[in-house]
Amino acid sequence: MRYEKADDIQRMAEEIVEKLNLRHIDTENIACIRSHGSKTRGVIARCHALGKVMQKGMKRKAFYTLEFLSKRFDKLSEEDKIKTIIHELMHIPNCFGGGFKHHDYVTEKNIITFYERYKNAF
Repeated sequence: MRYEKADDIQRMAEEIVEKLNLRHIDTENIACIRSHGSKTRGVIARCHALGKVMQKGMKRKAFYTLEFLSKRFDKLSEEDKIKTIIHELMHIPNCFGGGFKHHDYVTEKNIITFYERYKNAF
């Protein structure tokens, strides 16, 4: 596996956070990474968190890394890229504490609702 900063995706994520007014997401404590060489099937992106015990041990706040698998994500349309970023951001809970919101909340219906809000913002 090879990882690289994804400044383009980072900018998109920050714009989405701003347009959707997702105030609970501290964009200073999220990073977007593009990965190459994954053998995983069907995965486009993943959300990783720095869990509570690691936060305590490192004496730092929560941190989320959004990983985008290049071979799948980069082929998506602009709309599907935005929906994928929204999907990953939706996993971040309101407390921004190192946990996750699960797929009972991060549903296709909710992603579409957020995407429509995003398109109509500003």
